[in-house]
Amino acid sequence: MGIDRIVHFRPRTIFAILGILLGVAIVLYVLWVARHVLSWLLIALFLALALNPAVELLQRRGLGRGLASGITFVVALAVVAGMAALFIPTLVDQVNSFANKVPDYVHDLTQGRGRLGFLETKYHIVERIKSALEKNGVGKLAVGAGAALAVTKSVLSAVVATVTIVFLTFFLLLEGPDWLERIYGLVHDDRRPRWRRVGHDIYRTIGGYVTGNLVISLIAGVSSGIVVWLAGVPYAAALGLLVALLDLIPLAGATIAAIVVVLVAIAASGATAAIVVGVFFVVYQQVENHLIQPLVYGRTVQLSPLAVLVAVLVGAELAGVLGALAAIPVAGALQVVFVDWRRSRLEVAAPASSA
Repeated sequence: MGIDRIVHFRPRTIFAILGILLGVAIVLYVLWVARHVLSWLLIALFLALALNPAVELLQRRGLGRGLASGITFVVALAVVAGMAALFIPTLVDQVNSFANKVPDYVHDLTQGRGRLGFLETKYHIVERIKSALEKNGVGKLAVGAGAALAVTKSVLSAVVATVTIVFLTFFLLLEGPDWLERIYGLVHDDRRPRWRRVGHDIYRTIGGYVTGNLVISLIAGVSSGIVVWLAGVPYAAALGLLVALLDLIPLAGATIAAIVVVLVAIAASGATAAIVVGVFFVVYQQVENHLIQPLVYGRTVQLSPLAVLVAVLVGAELAGVLGALAAIPVAGALQVVFVDWRRSRLEVAAPASSA
């Protein structure tokens, strides 16, 4: 006959568990409410990491952190403003021209005519899109004043986000090392050198990824824009910008950009231009995957292709495009922490085994 064992919990333990659960719930709720601010902070952190090597270079030349950060920030803004002055008028004109042509492309597609008509006659793409929209409840769209209000709010939100990210980037450049020193100050003196080494490795991993990703996207955008222009496809600047932005997304971004550009080439310039552009993207993807990325990431984010794929999929599932962008540096940082933990375990086990 078994004996029932009764476990008694002290009221203090019960209240402690409830307090922990309540605290976790509050933290998760705050993170959810502030998710937009956290996304801005994450983008600003990436930009600050990309600009920090220039700040450190000026510091090695004898400038203080504040002056070096200010010069780097002003130069970066000047470069962005100069590029905007050069390209934005052309870009806006091409985007407007493309937007004006989109209804014609859509009309030809729905009627099964034109260069994109085969998508309807052979694959019935219009019916598939309509059924997908109705299935997901997107059949009723806001029109009139409601749509105008939504667009206005989106524009204002974008302006506020941009200004906020700019200021956050500057303050992270200016105060980042001081915050790191405060964090290191919380660690015991004996462990501080170890965590400084871990912090340096994490910075090298994330900073190398951010800088490398921006460089690779710039190469992709410029090279694709030149090829599109040489192939006689209109909207070369707009399509090059689209490729550069989508190429920031790991793995899938460049493929999506290639599909969009090839479809535009078919609709605007015909099959020959589309074949030229398609061949370029196939060749460029091989060059980027096997030459450019290994050269850029080889000494920073040392992750296997499987780890990169899993990290991107998990990041995209958790936080969409922003999660996919942050997945690789986060995975690289976790790998740095794991390698350091494993190294410390081996160092502890070595004297014990020798004794």
